[in-house]
Amino acid sequence: MTAGMSQTRKRRVSLGQRGRLLGTMAVAAAWTVGFAGAAPSANAADTQSKQWYLRAMQAEEMWETTTGEGVKVAVIDSGVNSSTKSLKGQVLKGFDATGAEGDEYDDYRGHGTTMAELIAGTGKGEGLQGLAPGAKIIPVRITDTEFQNEHSVNAHDTADAIRAAADSDAQIISMSFSSDFADDREREAVKYAEGKGKLIFAGVGNNAEERNKDQYPAAYPQVVGVSSADRDGKVAEYSQNGSVVDISAPGNDIPRWCDSDFQGYCDGDGGTSAATAIASASAALVWSAHPDWTANQVLNVLFDTASRDWDKDTLSKYLGHGLIRPSMNILKGKGTPGDPDISPLTNEKTAGSTASPAASASASSQPEKTDKADDAAMAGSSTEKNDDSQLGLILGGVAVVLVLGGGAFALVRKRRTA
Repeated sequence: MTAGMSQTRKRRVSLGQRGRLLGTMAVAAAWTVGFAGAAPSANAADTQSKQWYLRAMQAEEMWETTTGEGVKVAVIDSGVNSSTKSLKGQVLKGFDATGAEGDEYDDYRGHGTTMAELIAGTGKGEGLQGLAPGAKIIPVRITDTEFQNEHSVNAHDTADAIRAAADSDAQIISMSFSSDFADDREREAVKYAEGKGKLIFAGVGNNAEERNKDQYPAAYPQVVGVSSADRDGKVAEYSQNGSVVDISAPGNDIPRWCDSDFQGYCDGDGGTSAATAIASASAALVWSAHPDWTANQVLNVLFDTASRDWDKDTLSKYLGHGLIRPSMNILKGKGTPGDPDISPLTNEKTAGSTASPAASASASSQPEKTDKADDAAMAGSSTEKNDDSQLGLILGGVAVVLVLGGGAFALVRKRRTA
């Protein structure tokens, strides 16, 4: 255990009756709108047709109410290429924390641009269609291990990036990268962002089959940890699990930019990276529809309306609160926002402003997140299985989906000195 790691573990609170442990298998759920068959290789003509989750999540129906307008999402990643057809006019001024040549618009991997398009892409030029195309992107560039090996860089880039995002107009911070190691500066930066009323998402990691270690920043108490699910609602074998998981979102079979040349999209699994972007976009849709809500209220509704077939006070080590489905709030008005100053994670009162983050740069702060149950919740038949909304749970217990190469989409971080 690294120094200080014990301080960042999520504290346990009572979660009610816990679900039964289902061996080592991943909990399975299913999107109501099902899709079958292998997809052909990606190209400009069929990229959007492979974004299966848009139909499953009733994106077009939600867009009749909101497209995420008025919400800004900080994407902390490898940079964001603002000149792709799908992102033209969608990307604002950001921040480059790398300390190397270039700026936040120079995406050296193609990864950050993919995440930005999954959140707010317009789909023009047959590019990726964002789930919240009315939202705007604030790009914040950091390094990955390969970039660090090739350049002289800022050793504290992630901490600086998080602080920059916290000081920006972004309401949501999306972080599709992970590290085995906690860092004091990074931890304090996350707390700082929490104090600014930001809603912070991060992927829980793609190495469950190898070591399944807690990953940072997802493991910090203030960050919403996102796991990856496929089109059948099955949690991928690669998706890390445990107390860090708060919610699950689509991550499998999602096209991506192949590389930094931006000549075309490739097939594959976006993993918890893509799941984090889609969870962030889901939050943008809900927040746009309710601009007077605080981060606590947006997150509470996302948790409250997540698809699950177990008691809402019981959390799954694979799915957390369940599979994300913003349409339940936007189309059906479901979900209780609760007290603007009460955290949906700890049930503790938080200090800070309750002013709308969509109308003001300040919002209520969020408290530390708590540990979730170690047990996986039992998946069974859903009372909403026949609903036209996505994410009804299938009948029966559990299933495992084999995914090849799932770990290739996470930005692997080196340990940094404090």
